[in-house]
Amino acid sequence: MMTKAITLLLALAGFLPLAQAQDAQAGQAKASMCMGCHGIPRYQASFPQVYKVPKISGQGAQYIVAALTEYRKGERHHPTMQAIAGSLSDKDMADLAAYFSTDVPASMRKVVAETPPAAPAEVAALIARGACTSCHGVNFDKPIAPTYPKLAGQHADYLFAALRAYASPDHALFGRNNAIMGAQVKQFKESELKAIATYIGSLPGDIHTVPESRFR
Repeated sequence: MMTKAITLLLALAGFLPLAQAQDAQAGQAKASMCMGCHGIPRYQASFPQVYKVPKISGQGAQYIVAALTEYRKGERHHPTMQAIAGSLSDKDMADLAAYFSTDVPASMRKVVAETPPAAPAEVAALIARGACTSCHGVNFDKPIAPTYPKLAGQHADYLFAALRAYASPDHALFGRNNAIMGAQVKQFKESELKAIATYIGSLPGDIHTVPESRFR
């Protein structure tokens, strides 16, 4: 059996997937800084925008790492998240991602259907125009790449705030700089982005807000 050190070295050398170098138990020990927001169901942020903080338990590990890296590099603007991400090493991010991606009790897990409930016709037309499913999957729960997020069942107000952020990449407090998403969202009115977010947020998904273990 390989030790953790050997596993990490092989992963960094490209012989094993990086996920095998992650340590969920270590991530749990590091997650206390996250639980004050992401461990409280329906907790609502008030700065820099008002929305429920995203569900991250059950989210893909590589996406969590990608998002934290973007905050650390300044590609996503959010004072609190940038400060937290800036304090994390690559190993910290990998461990936290391993923990949150697997931290879903059996009672909360669900099998998500391949075909989601149909969108209203006007929303279906918006989704088709934006080619949303080409990256995030037909049911918005199985993205085509592990660095893309699962979206189904995410808080609709958070999804709307994220879409608006991509449309304002230079905003110092909430902008997100991503060429693909930026190009997509700029073709929509805010009311259309809100309609898309509302539909996707209503879908069944396997991302959750899991209360801290001592409160479960």
